[in-house]
Amino acid sequence: MFASLQPEHIVEAAGLVGILAIIFAESGLFFGFFLPGDSLLFSAGLFASQGHIDIWWLVIGSAVAAIVGDSVGYAFGKKVGPALFSREDSVIFHKRHAARAKAFSEKYGPKAIVMARFVPIVRTFAPIVAGVGGMAYRTFIVWNVLGGALWTLLLSLSGYFLGRAYPSIGGYIDWIVLAIIALSLIPVGIEWARAKRGV
Repeated sequence: MFASLQPEHIVEAAGLVGILAIIFAESGLFFGFFLPGDSLLFSAGLFASQGHIDIWWLVIGSAVAAIVGDSVGYAFGKKVGPALFSREDSVIFHKRHAARAKAFSEKYGPKAIVMARFVPIVRTFAPIVAGVGGMAYRTFIVWNVLGGALWTLLLSLSGYFLGRAYPSIGGYIDWIVLAIIALSLIPVGIEWARAKRGV
């Protein structure tokens, strides 16, 4: 359907190590915002329900990768600082993404680190913005651990238990992934609509 970029194809081709690398990159590297974190974790959970991956290695490894990734993003933001917001747009960087994450962080404070986990694009830039804004690392790491653990647990275990309850659901994974992507874009759409209205 979407060739090799489909999350299930990534899971099959890259295995657990590839999944963890993608989770880390999406969480901590500013060019990782386009990676399919939500749908990848859910798909990996489905594959774990079929015995292809150990579910607990998936959950623990993904949580660690997400937490370490966010910490790297925080360190990057702290080092780069305001220069991040003044650089020119490029193929892998757009100032509007960083600005969206900044507005999100200003609105929700430290808990934005947890909430951003469930918002594509913002998820990648929130830890960077926390570093740019000088959030105390002690505060950041608490919310980072909470958000990383909650995000990976909810998505991977949802896929796992759904796969255990309905073993044949793997045949509908394309539609499930599309639904996850659509649901994950709802917060982005709401924020975009509010920005348009000036709310």
